[in-house]
Amino acid sequence: MNAEFAYPWVLWFAAVLPLIWVIELIGDRRRHGVASSVPTRLKAAGSSVRMKVRWVGPLLLSAGLLAGLFALARPREAITDSKSQQDAIAIELVVDRSGSMDEQANFEGTRTTRLEAVKKVVEEFVLGDGDQLKGRPGDLLGLIVFGSYADTMMPLTQSHDVLVDAIRRVELPRQESERSTAIGDALVLACARLKASEDSMRIDLDDQDFEIKSKAIILLTDGENRAGDYSPNQAAHLAADWGITIYIVGIRGGVRNQFGFGMRMGQEVNEGRMAAVAEHTGGGFWGVDSLDDLSEVYATIDELERTEVQISETTRYEEQYHPFAVACLGLLGFGYLWRLGVGGEIV
Repeated sequence: MNAEFAYPWVLWFAAVLPLIWVIELIGDRRRHGVASSVPTRLKAAGSSVRMKVRWVGPLLLSAGLLAGLFALARPREAITDSKSQQDAIAIELVVDRSGSMDEQANFEGTRTTRLEAVKKVVEEFVLGDGDQLKGRPGDLLGLIVFGSYADTMMPLTQSHDVLVDAIRRVELPRQESERSTAIGDALVLACARLKASEDSMRIDLDDQDFEIKSKAIILLTDGENRAGDYSPNQAAHLAADWGITIYIVGIRGGVRNQFGFGMRMGQEVNEGRMAAVAEHTGGGFWGVDSLDDLSEVYATIDELERTEVQISETTRYEEQYHPFAVACLGLLGFGYLWRLGVGGEIV
């Protein structure tokens, strides 16, 4: 908020106000210059009450005119309202919790499971880490986990504290039969959640042309699709039809045996197939050898899935001239009455 004058040039007329004093004093001398030729009467006139307060009239007149000039210059307070508008982004975070995600690995200098490392990176993707990851304030984010089956842990929401709580509660399935890898089913469920959210917003806004600016899926896995009803290729075609971009992060290395000899067991990430799935939707695939690389990959995706913030500013004015207008009328009126009363009668 800033104070300013609408017509500041009006204030230049204040330069003529000293003329009021000159005119008033000259007129006063002319009116009373021939009062008497008797020295004693002149001396008495010079010491009268009127002579002592003769400056009051010019002062009131000057102050009234000055207040009037301020009112004419229109003092006002400029109040700027800024509004930011960001196109909506909806992202489904899809996390593998198959049996291989229990594999131990080094992450940020400590020994932990792949799942726990991924949970920490995904949480930082949501809230930010003060470094590479900026956080996703205002975006619609949801969480889907999958082993042999895909489950919605958190529907799309802007309540990110609740979402982070759901991320922290992700665990491996207790039943061995649920620890396989249903990548296709997880991608299809994520697509369905994004499409349903967009359709629901169309109804709420009563706007059939409404579209979420960007719809994306970020899937992390360390294995190959080995369960479920849908293939990753089917999910890719569905996502492309619905305008959804798929990003896939693959943890390389398979599963090591219980003796720690480094033998690779189970199914590796099929990088060629995963890359084809992501690229079909306009997305991308990243393979990482170390869990410490996950933050960098998520930071890259974080930059890809952002829109520009549009800021509009409107300025409104609150007029402040009213007190000066009232003061002008009051001072000029009182000055006029002074001249008629005290100034005209006291001798």
